[in-house]
Amino acid sequence: MRRKRGFTLVEIMIVVAIIALLAAIAIPNLLKARMTANEAAAKANTRTIQSAMETYSAAHSGTYPADLAALQEYMLSADQYCPDKTVQGYTYACSYGNNYTITATPLTAGVTGNTTFTASAGGVFSPL
Repeated sequence: MRRKRGFTLVEIMIVVAIIALLAAIAIPNLLKARMTANEAAAKANTRTIQSAMETYSAAHSGTYPADLAALQEYMLSADQYCPDKTVQGYTYACSYGNNYTITATPLTAGVTGNTTFTASAGGVFSPL
């Protein structure tokens, strides 16, 4: 009589335990990497919008755009971020005029990002 070959229950349980251990190590690192990427994108996007505002100001004798339509000439994708859009876990808010403000706030603090980025007239940029 031939004996059937296969894995024992103990061997399968050990493999499952090893896979669970590897997942427990990898998943937090993946989430942290995603949060870091979201923060880097929010910082870059805020600076891009700010750069478009300052470029507009330089071309228009020191005045800033009054609305999104005026900014479109200097930043084609401005409507992707403002007004009040959520991109990559950050919500963007823009106010226009002589004292413009651009704010990128994490949608869920500690999950999508930890830092709020703000840019304002005169090229002032700060993480809060």
